[in-house]
Amino acid sequence: MAHTPSVKHLTVERGLVIIPTYNEIDNVPSLIDAVLPVDPRLDILFVDDGSPDGTGDYIEERMKTEPRVNIIRRPHKMGLGTAYCRGFEYAIANGYDVALEMDADFSHDPATLPTFLREIEDADLVIGSRYIKGVNVVNWPMSRLLLSYFANVYSRIVSGMPLRDGTGGYKCFRTEVLKKIDLSKIRSNGYSFQIELNFLVWNMGGLIREIPIVFVDRRSGVSKMSKAIVREAVWLVWKLRFARMFGTIRNRYRNRETQSSELSSSSESSS
Repeated sequence: MAHTPSVKHLTVERGLVIIPTYNEIDNVPSLIDAVLPVDPRLDILFVDDGSPDGTGDYIEERMKTEPRVNIIRRPHKMGLGTAYCRGFEYAIANGYDVALEMDADFSHDPATLPTFLREIEDADLVIGSRYIKGVNVVNWPMSRLLLSYFANVYSRIVSGMPLRDGTGGYKCFRTEVLKKIDLSKIRSNGYSFQIELNFLVWNMGGLIREIPIVFVDRRSGVSKMSKAIVREAVWLVWKLRFARMFGTIRNRYRNRETQSSELSSSSESSS
């Protein structure tokens, strides 16, 4: 077994759960009630892309009585990747120790949040993995399950990242790691966005840990998955591989000279 170096221990005092929304009015009220009691260190930031169903208006009403809830409102649908990047920038600017990605539709169980906070103490990125212990997906049609599973196999082979679930969207970053990435250059969405961020952390020598989760298909609303998102992911892994081979990946970091000096020199996939 390869040696896995340690990272500097982090005491998490403040964490930000970033939740992109578009027409999630059926889920947001109960999601707020489920997330906030889990850990007093956690705040929620919604990034709403102009939901016509009143999602943004509801969140603003809740903010009047709940100081741990905030929102970034955008005028129209601008993509999952840029939504998370704006959330990361907010987390960095407001002094949070960690930033978490989470879906708005209860496919990610809020009860797992404390596990993320515990595991990130000794890792740079923690990924909630659907495939680290068998296949833990509930209520997906077989076609989508196979697409997701083999997308991860494909990503792992082409990119070289030792991850069982490189496309999952329930994860936790140290903000110190996010500061090293030039978030303004992220243009990908969906599967591609998750792969790209993982790759940038892994390439800089970050320690990545996977923890098992159970993914349950959305309770309410419509999935944002599309064929365009799948096609984007197919080509992105090759772009990342060649960028690493030819050294152009360095342009994706804010401080190219010291991008790996404070991080560990390899990544870990825990089983």
